[in-house]
Amino acid sequence: MSEDPGLVAQIAISAFLVIGGVFGLVGGIGLLRLKDTMQRLHAPTKATTLGVGGCLIASMLYYLLVDGRVSFHELLITVFLLLTAPITANVIAKVWILTNLKEGDLPPTGREHGWAIFDDPPGAEPKD
Repeated sequence: MSEDPGLVAQIAISAFLVIGGVFGLVGGIGLLRLKDTMQRLHAPTKATTLGVGGCLIASMLYYLLVDGRVSFHELLITVFLLLTAPITANVIAKVWILTNLKEGDLPPTGREHGWAIFDDPPGAEPKD
């Protein structure tokens, strides 16, 4: 089915591709220019989520508006990225905190238990 998708569809697809490209470019520049790991962590996670997400949305729109079918592959990839990018950033940040900071360097939590990365969970056996 190779008919002209119409001007509005072409503009929407192009806009999502440009948005994805801009976020990818800004994320790459941020990864190169920011000073330390915790600052650099922010740029690629946003670039992955928003940049690749924009391209995937453009691809989904293309298949829907031009081919007339729904592309579940792109939808699954988008959901996977939205779920895994924040979790990955959280794990990298916790590893960085564990290797580069002492518990006294962190601000108090204001709760009964301190930072989870340094304290045993309530009711657990103490670590050696």
